[in-house]
Amino acid sequence: MKDFKIIVEKHPDGFVAYPLGLKGIVVGEGNTYKEALADVKSAIKFHIESFGKEVLDNDPPIIDAFITETKIAI
Repeated sequence: MKDFKIIVEKHPDGFVAYPLGLKGIVVGEGNTYKEALADVKSAIKFHIESFGKEVLDNDPPIIDAFITETKIAI
């Protein structure tokens, strides 16, 4: 078992989820939060099976993740 930090974004047409700290691109999606989370979990398993445990190498490890907003003049 390995813990992953997952970002889940809500969009007008559904949810998108992706893990932090995994080498490569892994994305899940769904109509609900739970569907997107289940899809990304499946995608993570497939990614590791396809490319090996080297994709788990994360040095240094991600301790926490934060979401914030800022304004930029454009």
